[in-house]
Amino acid sequence: MKLLLKNIFQTITILFSLLSLTSLSNSFPLSTSSRWIIDENSGHRVKLACVNWAGHLHAMVPEGLEKKPLRQIAAFVASNGYNCVRLTWATYMFTRSNYSSLSVTQSLDQWGLVQAREGMAKNNPWIMGLTPFEAQRAVVNELGAHKVMVVLDNHVSLPKWCCGGKDGNGFFGDEYFDPDEWLQGLSTVAKLYKGIDTVVGMSMRNELRGERQNENDWYKYIQMGATTIHTANPDVLVIVSGLSYDTNLGFLKKKPLSLGSNLKSKLVYEAHWYSFGNPTDQWMLQTNGYCAKRTRWFMSGAGFLATGPNPAPLFLSEFGVDQRGASERDNRYLSCLLGFLAERDLDWALWTLQGSYKLREGKVGMEETFGLVDTNWDHLRNSTLQDKLQLVQQMTQDPNSKWPTNYVMFHPQSGRCARLGRQGLYLSNCLQTIKWSYGGNGTPIRLTGTSQCLTTDGDGLPPILSDDCSSQRSRWESVSESKFHMAAQDGRGSYLCLDWSSSNSSAVLTKKCLCLDNDLKDVPSCGQNPQNQWFKLVPTNK
Repeated sequence: MKLLLKNIFQTITILFSLLSLTSLSNSFPLSTSSRWIIDENSGHRVKLACVNWAGHLHAMVPEGLEKKPLRQIAAFVASNGYNCVRLTWATYMFTRSNYSSLSVTQSLDQWGLVQAREGMAKNNPWIMGLTPFEAQRAVVNELGAHKVMVVLDNHVSLPKWCCGGKDGNGFFGDEYFDPDEWLQGLSTVAKLYKGIDTVVGMSMRNELRGERQNENDWYKYIQMGATTIHTANPDVLVIVSGLSYDTNLGFLKKKPLSLGSNLKSKLVYEAHWYSFGNPTDQWMLQTNGYCAKRTRWFMSGAGFLATGPNPAPLFLSEFGVDQRGASERDNRYLSCLLGFLAERDLDWALWTLQGSYKLREGKVGMEETFGLVDTNWDHLRNSTLQDKLQLVQQMTQDPNSKWPTNYVMFHPQSGRCARLGRQGLYLSNCLQTIKWSYGGNGTPIRLTGTSQCLTTDGDGLPPILSDDCSSQRSRWESVSESKFHMAAQDGRGSYLCLDWSSSNSSAVLTKKCLCLDNDLKDVPSCGQNPQNQWFKLVPTNK
C-alpha cells in the first residue's frame, strides 16, 4: 500500500510540475497583487518564464527569421518550457516614416544583407513585403498561437546594438533619445496592441545609462511613460527599469514612484544581473563569499522591492552566460543566481534566444554566444544549461495555495533536484520532486509525510533516513556566507556537508565541507569549487 501511494503521489507531482511549466496565454489581462503577477480575472498567479528575442537591431526584424520558419522558432520556444518572450523593439520603427514605411526587403537591402534576404525569402517568403511593424505583429501572433505570452521591450531609439555608455540611446536627452519621441513611440505601440491578448506587458526602456542619467529626470519621464502606456492600453503590465544598466532602483527606498491607484496594480519592476565586470579571481577563490556579496548587491539595488511590508513584482528581465561553457566565472555566477532565483521564485527572462545576428556592430552574421540556439538555429547551443532552468521554469510559490510550505532540495550547479532511491539520496531532473520540511538551522530535514529525517552516516557515505531525529547527526545547518552548504555533524562531532562531486554518478554523499574551516566559516582563499556542495532548500507550497 505504501508503494502504491508513493507511486500515485509521484505521478501527481509530475503532472502538477508539467502544468506549472507554462502559464496559458488566455490568462490575459494580467495584473499585480503584492509581489505577484496574477490573472486579473481569476486572481491566480501567472509566472513569467521568458526568453529574450532581439528585434531592435538595424533591419528591425526579429533575428533568426532568415534561418528558420517562424512557426518552427515559436514551437521551439514553447517546447523548451518558456511561456513568454521579451521581444525587443526600437522607437524609430514607429515614429519615423523613413524606418516604418520600409518593407522587410528594403530594410535588408539598405544594409546590404544579401544572405539574410535570401534566407528570409526561403524560410519566411510571406514576410518580405511587410513593414517592420507588420513583421513584428506576425511574430507576436505566431507566439500567441503557441500559447507564448509577449512582453514588448523598448530597447533603443535608433535601431542598433545595445548597450554602450555613449551610444546616444542611453538616457533621456541623448542624441537619439528624445523624450517626446519616446513617449510617442510608447503610445503608438500600446494602441497598436490594444486587445491583443498575447501582449501582456510593455517595458518602458532597456538599461538606462550614461553620463546624463540622474534620478530627477528618471522620476519625471518614467511617470510620464507609465501614464502614457496605461492611458493608451490599460490592459498591459507596465514594466519599470532603473538606472545603471537596469541594476539600480535603490533610490526608491527614499522616494517611491508616485502613480495612480489603477496604474499601481499594473506596475512591475525589472532588473538585470550579469557577471560582467566581476573579478574572475574572486569567483574562483572566494566563491562562497563573492556569491553572498553579489546577492547583497542585487538585493540592495533591486531585490528589496519584492520583500518587506509593501512588496512589488520584480522581473529579472535579463541574465545569461556564454553558453559555450568555457567561462568558469560565468559558470559560478550562474549557480549563485539560480539558487537565488529558485528560492525567491522570481519572474525572469534569459538573455537570449538568438544564436546569431543579421548585422551587429558592423559584422554580418555575428555569432551570439549567449544564445539559446546555435549559429544556424538548428539545435540548443547548450542542452545542459537548458536543463538547469527546469526548476525555475516552474511556479513553486502560489499566493492562493492552501498547502503548507515545504521544501525541494535543489542543486544549482547541476540544476537537478534530490530524490530518494534504493541507494539513498540522488540527483535527478526537477520535474519529479520529493518534499522536505525544515525548521531552520539546527533542526532536522524531515521527509514530508513521514517521521524520518536525513542523517549523516559518515564521511564519503550517503546520508540515510533515520527515525532518530534528535541526534546531532540529524540537525542540519545552512552554513558558509553563501548559505548554500547544508552541514550536520558525524558521530565524532566533525561537520560534514551534502556533496555531489562526480559527473559520473548521481549519488549525494556527505563529505568534509569544502572551503570552510572547522567552525564552518569561509576560508580566505580556496582553490576548490565549493559549488559541488551547494544545496538550496527551495520553499514550495505547490
